[in-house]
Amino acid sequence: MLGLGVRSVVRTVCAKSALRWYYLKQLAVTTQCNSLVQLNAFREKYTNASKYKGGKLAGQRQKAIESEKERSAPDDDELIDESDNRSELIEDREYDTVASTAMHVTKQILNVQHVVIIQPYIKWGPRKNPTKPELLLQEAEALVRSLPRWHIELTMKVPVETLDKRQLFGTGKLEELKSIIQTRQESGTQLTCVFISKGTLTYAQKQTLEQTFRLPVMDRYSVVVQILRLHAVSMEAKLQVALAELPYIWSQVKDQEGPSKGSGGRIFLSDSQRQMLQLRERKLRNELTTIRSHRELLRNRRRQKNFPVVAVVGYTNAGKTSLIKALTEEQSLQPRDQLFATLDVTAHAGLLPCKLEVLYMDTVGFMADIPTGLIECFVATLEDAMLADVIVHVQDMAHENCTEQRAHVERTLGKLMHNGERPLDPERVINVGNKIDLVPDPSTLSFECNDDHRRLHLISSRTLVGVHELLLEVERRVLKVTGRQRIVMRVPMGGQEVAWLYKNAAVTETAADPDNAERLLVSVVITEAKLQQFRHLFIRKRS
Repeated sequence: MLGLGVRSVVRTVCAKSALRWYYLKQLAVTTQCNSLVQLNAFREKYTNASKYKGGKLAGQRQKAIESEKERSAPDDDELIDESDNRSELIEDREYDTVASTAMHVTKQILNVQHVVIIQPYIKWGPRKNPTKPELLLQEAEALVRSLPRWHIELTMKVPVETLDKRQLFGTGKLEELKSIIQTRQESGTQLTCVFISKGTLTYAQKQTLEQTFRLPVMDRYSVVVQILRLHAVSMEAKLQVALAELPYIWSQVKDQEGPSKGSGGRIFLSDSQRQMLQLRERKLRNELTTIRSHRELLRNRRRQKNFPVVAVVGYTNAGKTSLIKALTEEQSLQPRDQLFATLDVTAHAGLLPCKLEVLYMDTVGFMADIPTGLIECFVATLEDAMLADVIVHVQDMAHENCTEQRAHVERTLGKLMHNGERPLDPERVINVGNKIDLVPDPSTLSFECNDDHRRLHLISSRTLVGVHELLLEVERRVLKVTGRQRIVMRVPMGGQEVAWLYKNAAVTETAADPDNAERLLVSVVITEAKLQQFRHLFIRKRS
């Protein structure tokens, strides 16, 4: 009995010690910034060796990445802790109820929908959209087709004087639209919702339309959020989409405040629901701030390893992923003919003709008439593009509205880079005209201007026409922007110099020195800093 008592005491003491150690460990995790950085760096996709399998990279690079991941790996308890916290933000039933009421977005994205598309457009005046109404309607149709099992039953273009009136359409036009929809329903066509292709409808506009049509009404913000929910796979993307929904919900609540508050039984928020939304917004912003700091850490690591970074940007569905696949020969990449197919920035390694390793960053696509609040939630992701050494702007030459799409991307990039660390220098931007295989007569495509920095490089990512020439241009820009130079160095045969150059520079070619059998001619691409380091280590010592 005495032995059992001693064992019990020992077990109790051990349990208390373990518990005390656990709390101390948790305190250290929450108070030490380095632990948080390691925790999230472990899960960051850029340190995933699978991302570096493309092109012709050596196995040593993958081993280095694996060892780096092992060094930064946290304990299982910490991983589970953070994963649970983020999952709770995504799986929140109380929030889903509010979001469904405000936006008509639900977890059941794959439910069948029979959609009426109405494209309002300003017929004349200074606020007239430079894009034709037909093209606006085509883009609205493409948005709906991006959602599986969503079917377009009816489309209409409707001219309006302004998009800002409390009642979007005039009384006569509203009755006409109501009559058309009712006639379709009476003829047996099933209709489940109306998509008004306008950035954001005010609460008053939406309420009037829903009361008239007796159908749920969605705007571009709501439909895009549905698409983003469908394509968000990583936790980071899900958090960004979750944050993107909140400005819309707040706008709908704000619109109905005042005398009409709660009219019609619509979006009335209790005090607890308001607090829930406020708390949710704070938590999401904190999580994304953490992610932003992790991206900064990874950018610093890439700088230390001296990887040049090439960001591929463009309008949604312009062929960014297809181009990266063509440049890197990474067979695992599977481009999709869908809007907003890429939500996460992913890094793909490739080799330039000079054997220099570069990272191509695939980014989220741009789209016109998307509210600023929706884009701002992806700023942390787009920072990788803003801070890249070279930016490849991909344009869909087969699209009728290519010119306006290019202008929209340039305007958005200009705004994003206004307060960035690096200005949008034309020297950093390569303009690429993609999908020329879909253009009936590519010879009719003209270059944008004679300026070499603004020249349009015509290619086809599918047939690889012009891809090699583009790769040479990427190489030229990368070498110029990053201050690298090509030189031939004469080094001792079998000496430490050769090993050092392979580790710290891009070795293009090696050949025996015809004038000295004990020497080797090594062609390299090297930065000025590394060149000075080489001279200090080897040349000055010999002298």
